[in-house]
Amino acid sequence: MTSQGTRDRLVDRLRSHGISDERVLKAVATTPRHEFVDEALSSRAYEDTALPIGLGQTISQPWV
Repeated sequence: MTSQGTRDRLVDRLRSHGISDERVLKAVATTPRHEFVDEALSSRAYEDTALPIGLGQTISQPWV
């Protein structure tokens, strides 16, 4: 499980990349990305990298 602080840091990183749409930032701040990846990868869910979600598919990195 991750803390809200982890999601907030992700939002801060996105802001530093120039993302300013508050709707996007709010969606990122409230979406529990760790629930969409394998439990073994949940600690990496908020990294700026694509992660496998099964069947040859990935969850996109937050900064696309």
